[in-house]
Amino acid sequence: MVVEATGRRDVPDVGDVAALPERWMWFGKFVVGLALRRYDVHVHGSDLIPSQGPVILASNHVGYLDGPLLFVTSKRGVHALVKESMFTGAMGFGITRMGQIRVDRFNVDPLAVKQALRLLQRGKMVAIYPEGARGRGDVSLTKGGAAYLALVTGAPVVPVACLGTREDGASTQSQPPRGTRLDLVIGAPTHFAATPWPRTKQQVASVQAAIQQMLAAHVKLACELTGQTLPAAPPEESEPI
Repeated sequence: MVVEATGRRDVPDVGDVAALPERWMWFGKFVVGLALRRYDVHVHGSDLIPSQGPVILASNHVGYLDGPLLFVTSKRGVHALVKESMFTGAMGFGITRMGQIRVDRFNVDPLAVKQALRLLQRGKMVAIYPEGARGRGDVSLTKGGAAYLALVTGAPVVPVACLGTREDGASTQSQPPRGTRLDLVIGAPTHFAATPWPRTKQQVASVQAAIQQMLAAHVKLACELTGQTLPAAPPEESEPI
């Protein structure tokens, strides 16, 4: 979370943050979309995403394909917070050019937060995974990033459920077999009033709890809608992911 210690500002100063590139985003959607054709992809509720203005997409996190699935199927451009270990080699080159946000998930990352805020102030759409890491995807635990962004900007929070992106008990770095059904289920947006500075830890915690409850309930309903089940907890990995 950004500490706004430089003055009494309702919104942190993001004027010194460079705009993220977008010119390759739609080409990236095309390329990644070709790769996802090996799966049976189903999207539900896409019309519930506001067609314009700032939006925070809050998704559960099950497997490696959650990000690509959300990125490709959205009718709008998506700037997602992506763990910094992904920004290496050809993958890092591509997602950087497609305007994704590099984030350190284990430490306070003011730059990533400011980049997300600048995008939302410009009416863009930002995707965040409140669970903070891939797992069961049941949203039993969350972090406060989505809550902070919602409190600062007043942008609506849209719940997203990614289902089928990891086999039961498989590694979080694995991909399901060809032909696997993947479901992306989008829910109705929830609005949290923009809260002026100073925003307290209690206010962030309250909105964080509301987002957790909303997203967990949405994932449960998405499973009922699609007939999908959440995978078992993944095996222990050699390093945090």
